[in-house]
Amino acid sequence: MKVGGIVCEYNPFHNGHAYHIEKTRQNGATHIVCAMSGNFVQRGDCAIADKWSRAKAAVSCGADLVVEIPTPWACSSAENFSRGAIGLLSALNIDMLSFGCETDDISLLKAAAKAVDSTEIGSLVKSYSASGFTYPVSLQKAVCGVFGKEAAAVL
Repeated sequence: MKVGGIVCEYNPFHNGHAYHIEKTRQNGATHIVCAMSGNFVQRGDCAIADKWSRAKAAVSCGADLVVEIPTPWACSSAENFSRGAIGLLSALNIDMLSFGCETDDISLLKAAAKAVDSTEIGSLVKSYSASGFTYPVSLQKAVCGVFGKEAAAVL
């Protein structure tokens, strides 16, 4: 048995999500657990469809279990959203994490992850934010300046 975990919102559920579930199974998951936001999604927006409809769509397209990410995590920034979701999946002892992204270039994903964790980036983000830029724009500018446009584009 190999349990795959997927962090999701499915807001709304679409063919790309069904494809992701299918590919997760093709890559060795015998069971798939989706950690999904409830009726409120990242940054506090209301979901387009209720959590029951989105969970039903996931199960009808191959997920074996859908668990709800608690609202305080689901409504947080990307970092806290993922921290809560991964904590939930870890508690369920998943064997693999499956995720979709904008690139299949692992070195670029590693550079973006390193950038986000960098103390230098943190200082630059604070500086840009103090100049009036939003957090996402500040992060993008900081990563671009230190790690390059390609790493920033992944964010």
